[in-house]
Amino acid sequence: MEKKKEQIFDFTLFKRLFQFIKPYKLTFTILFVSVIILAILGVSTPLLLKEAIDNYIGEKNANGFLLLIILMIGILILEVSFQLIFIFYSGWLGQNVVKDERVKLFDHLLRFKMKYYDNSSVGVLITRSVTDMERIADIFGQGLFMIVRDILTMLVVLGVMIYLSWTSSAIVFAMLPLVIYATKLFQKYMKKAFEEVRTEVSNLNSFVQERLTGMKILQLFARESIENESFKKINERHKKGWLKTIWYNSIYFPIPEFIISVCTGLVAWFVGLTLVSGDDASKGIFFAFVMLIPKLFRPLRQIADKFNTLQMGMVAATRVFKVLDTTSQIDDHGMHIAEHFKGNIQFKNVFFNYVEDEPVLKGVSFDVKAGETIAIVGATGAGKSTIINLLNRFYEIKSGIIAIDNIDIKEVTLASLRTQIAVVLQDVFLFADTILNNITLNNPDVSEGEVIEAAKSIGVHEFISSLPGGYHYNVKERGVMLSSGQRQLISFLRAYVTNPSILVLDEATSSVDSYSEQLIQNATDRITKGRTSIVIAHRLATVKKADKILVMDAGQIVEQGTHKELLKKKDGYYKNLYEVQFLKDTVLT
Repeated sequence: MEKKKEQIFDFTLFKRLFQFIKPYKLTFTILFVSVIILAILGVSTPLLLKEAIDNYIGEKNANGFLLLIILMIGILILEVSFQLIFIFYSGWLGQNVVKDERVKLFDHLLRFKMKYYDNSSVGVLITRSVTDMERIADIFGQGLFMIVRDILTMLVVLGVMIYLSWTSSAIVFAMLPLVIYATKLFQKYMKKAFEEVRTEVSNLNSFVQERLTGMKILQLFARESIENESFKKINERHKKGWLKTIWYNSIYFPIPEFIISVCTGLVAWFVGLTLVSGDDASKGIFFAFVMLIPKLFRPLRQIADKFNTLQMGMVAATRVFKVLDTTSQIDDHGMHIAEHFKGNIQFKNVFFNYVEDEPVLKGVSFDVKAGETIAIVGATGAGKSTIINLLNRFYEIKSGIIAIDNIDIKEVTLASLRTQIAVVLQDVFLFADTILNNITLNNPDVSEGEVIEAAKSIGVHEFISSLPGGYHYNVKERGVMLSSGQRQLISFLRAYVTNPSILVLDEATSSVDSYSEQLIQNATDRITKGRTSIVIAHRLATVKKADKILVMDAGQIVEQGTHKELLKKKDGYYKNLYEVQFLKDTVLT
């Protein structure tokens, strides 16, 4: 296990990444051909220079020398052209691969259970979807193909060196193991450093995202100084992670330059000694080697540099694939497509827990007839909202059956199930978009005219029309431009325009002013008429109008009946709750 962990390059992971290249085989072929041509062109100039010195300059052949110069210029133009093709298409391929992978990741995230998000940091998931994806793009744009190009160039250079002079090549080759060993050691430590950097980047993103989202709370409780100190510590760890990579770079990169200088000096000494001793040596070989030595060692240094990029991408890919490999989706194997529910709901001996061995619902059973309005009351933590979550299949029940119109909801496709159930939550979430788009959620089947008619019918058209731009007013992030009551009205209208079979109001009027509450109450009366409705009750008016009231305590239904029936129970749970909590509303009104 440890051996795998210390592995410098994960070929299994790379093979998996390579699957995303398949749709772009033509581009990959162009890149591969460009790499081969660039490697050949890279050694052409030193060979032509040797030829010029040995056969044209010494012989004073001006015409032949001019021809070689023109040939060199042509090779240079070709090299520049193929470099342009190589750089552009390697970057193009990287961005397209990441586009496809990011879509796959986001689609995967959209289908996770709510439990996954309960236990996950939003900041970390943002890092996976954005920053880590860019690092994966670098694998193809700045890493893999450049490494292949440099390796191929080195192999061609080695072959040409041996062809020109095996004795001079031996001097160069003697120094090669030192650079290779230093490169291997450098890669090993850089991999560890980059893993640390990615971890600290995730921590930093998560911290900043949460604090910006909760800025109001921080300022309300004067936590600015304390949070700033916490940020300094996280930022310091992030800095230290990057400093490690800088330190390793500063140690490694001078080594190849030093060896280039040493090799050049040794070859100059050897060739010069050979010429002085009177041996028939080629002067052009020395100049060719002066050009070839950097083409051998600098690519090796660049490989180490690009390998850093490659490893950062591989670390990022490991983290992204970890999310992709997470199986936290609700099983959507149902074959029944619900076009419209009558609205008969049955909970049969339902058990559920968010955390193992900590039951939230303990054998809950109840029936709701089509067209009925039921209210669910109880103390905080009694399990009221859990019932709503389970009806929408945000979580899987441990045992029991939840059915609508005598069909187990597991047999209904998730999309059609949730389309037929509209939910208005206490904590309203609005996107940084127009009021219209927040109501329709960009559903092309709901027109602006239908939204306006719906708004008029529940009495909120006047409020929306009074805003700058009306239905096209941008509410900004989380709807900060609207009051809590106004956000609740938008949320209610969002549910109303879907014309659901089942309506769920989860404490929908608990945080609104009296005027907004009256608007919502009027809309509630209209939308619940002839439609099955479940109301997690907060206001007395809603409870009194319900056809049935379910009273919950500690995950169980302890009482059920109408408002009048429950008040008649001596020392009943609902009666006590009514007298303690709901009676206050009566006094106030």
